[in-house]
Amino acid sequence: MSGTDPYGELVQAWRALRATHDLALREVACVGAARTLLVAQSGDPRRPLVSLSAGMHGDEPAGPWALHALVRDRLLDPAFSYRFWPCLNPTGMSAGTRINTDGRDINRSFSAEGRTPEARAVIASNRDLAFALSIDLHEDYEASGFYLYEPLGPGSVAQFAQGIPAAVLEAGFPIQTNWEGLEVGPPGSQAAQRLVAGAVVVDARAEEAFFPDGLPMGLGLLRRGTRAALTFETPRDRAWDDRIAMHRVAVTAALERLSRIP
Repeated sequence: MSGTDPYGELVQAWRALRATHDLALREVACVGAARTLLVAQSGDPRRPLVSLSAGMHGDEPAGPWALHALVRDRLLDPAFSYRFWPCLNPTGMSAGTRINTDGRDINRSFSAEGRTPEARAVIASNRDLAFALSIDLHEDYEASGFYLYEPLGPGSVAQFAQGIPAAVLEAGFPIQTNWEGLEVGPPGSQAAQRLVAGAVVVDARAEEAFFPDGLPMGLGLLRRGTRAALTFETPRDRAWDDRIAMHRVAVTAALERLSRIP
C-alpha cells in the first residue's frame, strides 16, 4: 500500500479483479450522504449466501486487504455464493480514523433502518437477502492474539467458537487467552458473555441492552434472520502479513465449519 489514498487504492484493486474473477461489482448510495459503498457479488446464486465485510473502522486496514486477498487468491469455498462489502467506512479509511466523516462509529448504527448513511446503505441493499453466515473483519489494538465474537440467538449453541481459534493456532498464530484488562464489550455487558480461548460467546438478546445508541452489525444481522454473524479480531500490533494471514485462515476455517452444519 502506498498510503496516498488508502480507500482509492483498495477500490482499484477490487476493480482489477473483474478481468480475472467471476465478480459483479457496483456502488450503492449511502442514504442521506454524498458518498457510496462498494459491494461485490460472486458465486452461484442458487447456493447458500455468505456475507463478508471489512473496513468498519478506518484505522483497521488489515481486514479490507485480507478480504481482497481471499477473493484474489480464490480461497473461498465454491459451495457458497458471496456478497462482499470491501470497506464499510470509506471516509474513515481515507482519514485513518475509527469513525466516519460525520464523527459516528458505524458499528453502533445497525438498529431499525440504520442510524448512519453507511448502515442504511447496507440494510437497504441486503433487504431481500438471507445469509447463512456473516463475517466482519476487524482489528484490536489491545489484543495479543486472534479472537472472535459469536453472538447466539435464543436456543442457539456456539458452532464456531472452538474450531476457528483452533485453526488459527494450528497455523502458528496466537489466540487470545488472557482477557484481563481487554475490553470486549460496553460496560456491564460481561454478564451477557462467556469467554473461552480465542472467542467471546455472546447472548445476543441480552447484549442488545448495552447498545442504546444503535446495534453492532452482527447483532443487527441476527435481528434480520442471518443464521450466524461472526466478528473476527486480529491483534493490531502484529506484523502486517501476520494479520492478513490470520484473517485468511479464520475465514476459510469458518466456511469449512459452515459446510458441515446441517
